[in-house]
Amino acid sequence: MLNDLTRGKNIRSFSVSPENLTGEKSGGARASVGTASEAARELGKGWKVNPYVWVKSGEKLVLADICGQGAIKHIWLTDSADAGRLLILRIYFDGHKNPAVEAPVSDFFCNAEYKEYRQLSSIAMCVNPKRGLNCYFEMPYFKGFKIEIENIGVRDYVVYYQIDCEEKEIPEDSLYFHAQFRRTNPLPYMQPYTILDDIKGNGKYVGTYMYWGVKSNKWWGEGEIKFYIDGDTEYPSICGTGTEDYFCGAYNFDVDGKYVEYTTPYSGMYKLGETDKLYRVQPYFNMYRWHIVDPIYFKKDLKVTIQALGWRSEGRYCPLQDDISSVAYWYSDTLDDVYPKFPDANQLEIIID
Repeated sequence: MLNDLTRGKNIRSFSVSPENLTGEKSGGARASVGTASEAARELGKGWKVNPYVWVKSGEKLVLADICGQGAIKHIWLTDSADAGRLLILRIYFDGHKNPAVEAPVSDFFCNAEYKEYRQLSSIAMCVNPKRGLNCYFEMPYFKGFKIEIENIGVRDYVVYYQIDCEEKEIPEDSLYFHAQFRRTNPLPYMQPYTILDDIKGNGKYVGTYMYWGVKSNKWWGEGEIKFYIDGDTEYPSICGTGTEDYFCGAYNFDVDGKYVEYTTPYSGMYKLGETDKLYRVQPYFNMYRWHIVDPIYFKKDLKVTIQALGWRSEGRYCPLQDDISSVAYWYSDTLDDVYPKFPDANQLEIIID
């Protein structure tokens, strides 16, 4: 926030990138051999020798492994344009064996399918031309953090990145950042889609990203989002009124008979694909909603679901069986949550041309 700029703090800024893999002071631009050695052959050390890394097929590559106390403040990343969901991002805090963040790179940055560029401008995430992926969620750590990318594809991919951090003393009540990916395709008939479940601890829910593939004509977003908080079972404590309403739109995102895309600091929607192409029925929809000024607090546990509802004859709701993906973002005081088994490459693939 702007008022933080006026305060004197005992903070050391550092950054981890291919040009400074450890983030150490005066550690940047020291490579004499790197991925751009050939381009820099006449210039030598200090002239953009190692600006990117290769993530090889079937391998995991550690982007950063930092010891100490502080917080990640910003992550910028760009990858091969055809990588899709084949690069998996994982972030570990304080030496814990389970990742607190586990999602495809594309979905984590709210850009699941990027064959058609859309600008995304928000407080928490930005997607800038052509594929500049940015995350601004603060991620505190007490002992250190590790960030890795796994390539589950059959080809090698290029990754450029910069992880901007602050080395500083963290308040004892600081919470850990989490992000969890899920996909259900197709959604079973008359079952809600689960965004998050089996989450324990004391914390706050801060955001939802959804990638929604509609498999029928007509309007698809009558479903309600529901937050089951601290022991709620059959009925939730918080219940929305419709999918577009939760993402801070209204009336089907419809202006004069057309979907209208929008990107704002706290919510947005854009669609992919034109419906007049052969074999295509409905487009896919990207939607995000940040609970930054209105976080949803929980003290013991949290579950989040959303319904997929359209319309059938005689003005009746029709439960849909769509292709739905999501990333849930939250903070909590525990790293003990165990996430569902991560999908394989075939289960992640998006069929859209």
